[in-house]
Amino acid sequence: MESQLFKRAVYHLAGDTGLLVEFGEGIDPKVNAKVRAMTRALEKTMPTGVREIIPTYRSLLFVYDPQATNPDILCPLIEQVENSLETLAMTPARIVEIPVCYGGRFGPDIENVQKPHGLTTDQVIQRHCAPSYLIYMVGFTPGFPFLGGLDATLFTPRLTTPRMHVPEGSVGIANNQTGMYPIASPGGWQIIGKTPLKLFAPHRSNPFLYKAGDKIKFIPISEPEYTQLAQEEENK
Repeated sequence: MESQLFKRAVYHLAGDTGLLVEFGEGIDPKVNAKVRAMTRALEKTMPTGVREIIPTYRSLLFVYDPQATNPDILCPLIEQVENSLETLAMTPARIVEIPVCYGGRFGPDIENVQKPHGLTTDQVIQRHCAPSYLIYMVGFTPGFPFLGGLDATLFTPRLTTPRMHVPEGSVGIANNQTGMYPIASPGGWQIIGKTPLKLFAPHRSNPFLYKAGDKIKFIPISEPEYTQLAQEEENK
């Protein structure tokens, strides 16, 4: 019987040490829920020879030692876990609040978002803060969260020419997604604000404030509030 979560997995070789397992197409919360459930189940009993399991929006990449295992061994094991998903309970998503100062020097591209849609700055802020965004995956740079659930009236293409330097903590929009830059890096997202929180801090016991499967809730703050919170972060 086909899983009620979504259609059956499709397997692809990824070089001589990788196996890509796809569970669907596009950005879909049901597909991503299955990816997260599979990740959690497989990491509890990591298959012999598997070095790493890398989740994405709609797939899992298994990096394995070809001297210890191979796709002929892994595929039946993965299928067995997939068949048991109906009995696995998903942990409710944790909501992580992220304060953001929008516009001005922190959000140089906010007008690029508001003008094509005929919105005011306040309307952009209100609509951006309204949802709780599911973190579909983390990547690009350490801790960069790709968030789903952006209001369709805020969809905005990437910058035509990416910046060479986007400050850490910047919050941006690219097409139908929103996300945050945990470290300074090049990037082409439309920057609409900035959080004073350190999203990635290697010295912390847990360097990241969130993980895939959590939800992000943006909270608008003023520039004085940003300054105060930034000072508190520096003193931690």
